[in-house]
Amino acid sequence: MSPLELALVAMAVLFLLGVPIFMSLAIAAAVTLLSGDILPMSIIHNSLFDGLNLFPLLAIPCFVVAGTLMEYGNITQQIVDVVKQMVGRMHGGLGITTILACTFFAAISGSGPGTVAAVGTILIPAMVRNGYSREYASAAASSGGTIGILIPPSNPMIIYAILGNLSVTAMFTAGFLPGFLVAFAMIATAWLLARKNNFRGDETEKFELRRFMRSCRKCFFALMTPFIILGSIYSGYATPVEASVVAILYALFVGIVINRALKWEHINKALLEGAMVCGGVLLIVGASTLFGKILTFEEAPQKLTGLVMGISKDPYVVLLMIIAVLYVLGMFMETLSTIIILVPVLLPMILELGINPIHFGIILVVTNNVAMLTPPLGVNLFVASRIGGISVERLSLAVLPYLLALTVSILILTFVPSISTFLPDALGYGK
Repeated sequence: MSPLELALVAMAVLFLLGVPIFMSLAIAAAVTLLSGDILPMSIIHNSLFDGLNLFPLLAIPCFVVAGTLMEYGNITQQIVDVVKQMVGRMHGGLGITTILACTFFAAISGSGPGTVAAVGTILIPAMVRNGYSREYASAAASSGGTIGILIPPSNPMIIYAILGNLSVTAMFTAGFLPGFLVAFAMIATAWLLARKNNFRGDETEKFELRRFMRSCRKCFFALMTPFIILGSIYSGYATPVEASVVAILYALFVGIVINRALKWEHINKALLEGAMVCGGVLLIVGASTLFGKILTFEEAPQKLTGLVMGISKDPYVVLLMIIAVLYVLGMFMETLSTIIILVPVLLPMILELGINPIHFGIILVVTNNVAMLTPPLGVNLFVASRIGGISVERLSLAVLPYLLALTVSILILTFVPSISTFLPDALGYGK
């Protein structure tokens, strides 16, 4: 058995045994190194250090802390209040409000499950109180939460940009139009389901321009949050890492000074949440860097390219094959793990086929949205089911229409690359 085959078999066996992903990667790499003299053992600590010594990774825990602070600081509630006035009276008004609020909050947190928790905690109980079924309410929240990893800032986009040696700002810019496309597809689905089930909007939520403007003025600092965070990046005043720190400082300012809702225990919880996420990411990144070096030394990307191009050299056929694989992997692997493991192997093949790496990155991220809604791993399902008080099995059936809408969106993004590349090219980030 070749070292490459040994590494892949060891990793697969460990996955099936339920060993954590970072341990599976590290053990498979160590077993492969011990089986022969393909690489010196010193590569272990060198690779772990190289994988962790990446400055852009600092943005991930900071954005998580900022999102948690904004949830506790009443910023999320203020965003929901403003959005609800705009669409609250429509069929499925609260469902549409949920998805719009998720879209807005996605520009703050960068986390799918975090978006579901922040928005769902407020709106799922509100929908149930207004006569919506628990299935509809929980499905709308869990599906809307998938936008959290697409609209910048996005933790998976940061990881992809680091692994692909691309600009984080370019990936953030590329996520806007696809994010709004997915949001529109989710909103249309929520509206159609509400019409079918006669889930009416809140009749008391009458839109009045003067009242709406008064609410916007009252919630001004909350509504300005994504503009300050993203504006600092695109104006060139801050890198994504610096902008993540700005997000924390702004969340503290609004939560403590303006809303007077943020307490010390909330800050402590936010810091703990950031540390937990950061620790998990760093473990996986370090182990995957080691495993990736073995794959590179054994020419795994070149062998995969030859195998796939033996089937088809059409870029769109290859992309559809990758999407199909991601649909299956997403049922068993967490989003960041999937990206970290696959990008070093797939990206050389993508570049050889002439596919724009930014376009591929968007497809990779949006396809991983499906993973958040498919059991047994679907993290958004577990968060929403806990808030909505229903079983994951019932919720899995309720999200099927949203999965269909998401699949249609993926196909549109696959065959119309300009949706992903237009803004980066227009702003000069895609060059």
